[in-house]
Amino acid sequence: MKGMSDPEETVENTKGNFSAPLAKPSVRARSGGAQPSGEPLIRAKEFSVYYGSKAAVDRVTFDIQAGKVTAIIGPSGCGKSTYLRAINRMNDLIPGCRAGGVLSLDEQNLYASDVDVVALRKMIGMVFQKPNPFPKSVFDNVAFGPRIHGLNDRGTLAEIVERSLRRAALFEEVKDRLNDSALGLSGGQQQRLCIARAVAVDPKILLMDEPASALDPRSTTRIEDLIGELRGVYTIIIVTHNMQQAARVSDMTAFFYEGRLIEFGNTDEIFTKPRAKETEDYITGRFG
Repeated sequence: MKGMSDPEETVENTKGNFSAPLAKPSVRARSGGAQPSGEPLIRAKEFSVYYGSKAAVDRVTFDIQAGKVTAIIGPSGCGKSTYLRAINRMNDLIPGCRAGGVLSLDEQNLYASDVDVVALRKMIGMVFQKPNPFPKSVFDNVAFGPRIHGLNDRGTLAEIVERSLRRAALFEEVKDRLNDSALGLSGGQQQRLCIARAVAVDPKILLMDEPASALDPRSTTRIEDLIGELRGVYTIIIVTHNMQQAARVSDMTAFFYEGRLIEFGNTDEIFTKPRAKETEDYITGRFG
């Protein structure tokens, strides 16, 4: 794309590089549409994230495939959430944080100086550990993103809200409460509302950072079922401490330890025939 740096170029980025001339990244597959499963979508090559002089993510290299669910596992402080936030450049907001190596989406370097970070985040929805609905109505929560991007037609917004709530398996539960405060929903409903809010802007990728860790077992099951339903529609990357959850929901698994990628592969193989001793020790509970 004109103005974009070569994805093989090694770059370093300091926080807050929002003033450079920006160019919207191109999109190979239609945002939010079914993607060619198995094709590399996100590629890390010797990619690192530093907080000051400390490498929180240390020279990781692996590909995340389009249309699949990839779990990132590992003990606390191993770099998995830092890597997740690097994909939509949320780490830019942390003073002293910088990136090195290459992290690319659709073969375009996400840390090139001319990347439009706002456009990038529109393509990458994120769901956090704790539900964080806005203190607005259910309708306005889901319509927030489209409105930010300039859509104000009430009829079109209503269609997007219903479609997004249906994708989040929530519409039937809230269709008579769309004008009520989202803060009145249960914790599990609030988290599914946050998923609906994330998909309302038609992203390519969903990032999920421990999305069920604050929920009860029943709500956790609903979230896991929803991830299964969204597989193939979106490329999903989930960070989780829950080994059983990773085994249930993901196609591929990456094991991080002390900032390094120890092992990456098919989830069934990672959990039944791990190649690295550190992986085996972690999934069998010897540490973590």
